[in-house]
Amino acid sequence: MTAQTVSPGTPSQAAERDGRAINARHGDIAPSEIAIGVVIGRTSEFFDFFVYAIASVLVFPALIFPYVDRLTGTFYSFAIFALAFVARPIGSLIFLGLDETLGRGTKLTIALFLLGGSTAAVAFLPGYETIGIWSAVLLAVFRIGQGIALGGQWDGLSSLLALNAPENKRGWYAMLPQLGAPLGLIVASGLFAFFVSTLSTADFLEWGWRYPFFVAFAINVVALFARLRMVTTPEYTALFESRDLEPSSVAETVRSDWRTIVIGAFAPLASFALFHMVTVFPLSWVMLFTTEDAARFLVFEIIGGAVGLVGLVASGLIADRVGRRYLLGVSAAGIAVFSGFAPQLLDGGPSGEVVFMVVGFALLGLSFGQSSGAVATNFASARRYTGAALTSDLAWLVGAGFAPLVALWLASRYGLLAAGAYLLSGAIGTLVALGINKELGRRPS
Repeated sequence: MTAQTVSPGTPSQAAERDGRAINARHGDIAPSEIAIGVVIGRTSEFFDFFVYAIASVLVFPALIFPYVDRLTGTFYSFAIFALAFVARPIGSLIFLGLDETLGRGTKLTIALFLLGGSTAAVAFLPGYETIGIWSAVLLAVFRIGQGIALGGQWDGLSSLLALNAPENKRGWYAMLPQLGAPLGLIVASGLFAFFVSTLSTADFLEWGWRYPFFVAFAINVVALFARLRMVTTPEYTALFESRDLEPSSVAETVRSDWRTIVIGAFAPLASFALFHMVTVFPLSWVMLFTTEDAARFLVFEIIGGAVGLVGLVASGLIADRVGRRYLLGVSAAGIAVFSGFAPQLLDGGPSGEVVFMVVGFALLGLSFGQSSGAVATNFASARRYTGAALTSDLAWLVGAGFAPLVALWLASRYGLLAAGAYLLSGAIGTLVALGINKELGRRPS
């Protein structure tokens, strides 16, 4: 059964019909219009990501795990951080079924309210001093809820954008969804920097850190309505159908397209590893092993995010000249070189930290901008929607889920050079994946 065959009397169909009536409009849909919904959705997703990530370093070790040393508390915090990436594929399986039976608009509404509710619930989380070990249990439950919701919030707009991009601007339109990452980082870092710099440590740990989570909930609501306005209109419904962007059997998709899913998950490994090496990991290292002020380093994160924005835009322009696959390979090689010396800069004081962030984010923009641009076109049309969702989930699980935990463990035990080796392994993974993906190489860029 598909979303279009739901019986006329069901509430879900009535909600879809009302949404289409409210938002009805006429005319062709331009790729730039699709891009608006994609950027809004991805910015909301990444803002949630960075709010939680920053709190995992600055808040949770002291609030939830005060009974262990700060390094161990951060390890525990990063372990809970990883739960969302483990739960994300489960969320995709659940919500793909809801998509098929209830419709894309209803599925998206449930997923984003679950995401917003789980995020807002973190804001009310009592600390260990209040409820003991249950604070960690509740944090894990809320984090799993975020992960399930992230798997369910897949709306197909990114695939739709990739498939409707002009032939000579595919790199540019592949870059647009990735703008959400630096935008989300800049806003999240700015909020935390404000509260850290204006509140005492006691006030920040008591209530100041909670405000960014409320903001995240508000942004999720805005993103929900912006995306619903698009996916529930008759024009978009027809476009989804014409591009075969409807749910397919997960088992059939995995059986038929497992190679594409695996290649699509490992191809962006370099950029995902670097993603954490310049965002979550350096914040944890600096807070644990240097005397750097948290607010000042968050400002460095904001500067890095701005550099990343420039790099992302450049990646779209360059990819349309040299090809996405070639740019991914060259940027992976650049990340491999960066891994050999850059992490040590984090022990070089403020000047070394700034150099690390600026160079790292420049490379991240170039690589991350094209990290998922070619995925949708690699699938057979009938399995494109489900295949792209599964590939995204697997890519984040492999490349991102345990990255902060692994990088911090390696660096704390063997030194920053070991963290560089971890980054190098991601670059090698990307180069190997691109090398064996002959089909991707034959496709037009």
